Amino acid sequence: MFKATPNPPESDPTSAYSSLDPEKFHEATERALDYYLKPEQAKAKKEPPARQLFTVVEGVDSESLLANLSENLASANAMISDLAFDLEGSRRQVAMGILQVIEMSELLANRALDIVDPR
Repeated sequence: MFKATPNPPESDPTSAYSSLDPEKFHEATERALDYYLKPEQAKAKKEPPARQLFTVVEGVDSESLLANLSENLASANAMISDLAFDLEGSRRQVAMGILQVIEMSELLANRALDIVDPR
């Protein structure tokens, strides 16, 4: 059985692109290739505010940050624990409340560290 099929257009296949400016076409091609193939350019460093005394170095991995946080909380836990047992009355209750907040934060930091680097 014979089917009538349309004939392909007789015009040049590149004629659809003939109306485009070659320079703009090249620029668009380069932008697309750069977007997908080139690594991301380093972002400009933002300067910390003048009143800020300490900063964290850029590029530190999450595991190192969490490990240091956990150690800092452990140190704060030891200091407030020592202080709390030297106090009496309501001051001791305040110190014990601070101790509990530090211990809970330490548990959260350790759990986050386990998620980042399962032991």
